[in-house]
Amino acid sequence: MSLEEKAIGALATSAAAIPGSITVATITTPAAGIAGWLGFTATTAVTLPVAGVVAASAAIGYGVYKGVQAAKK
Repeated sequence: MSLEEKAIGALATSAAAIPGSITVATITTPAAGIAGWLGFTATTAVTLPVAGVVAASAAIGYGVYKGVQAAKK
């Protein structure tokens, strides 16, 4: 295993220890039943865990790095 692969693996592993989440969308819809008729709404937040975002960024960065290396050959 090369040094780059070890570094990416370590980054992805450490990303799992990061708590929290990122809200990517907030969806508001009319509430069900009589509450909706009265004008009430229901709100849903779509979130992604921070660890997933970090791991995906690391994987994309590694792919770009390997692509640049291949292009230089």
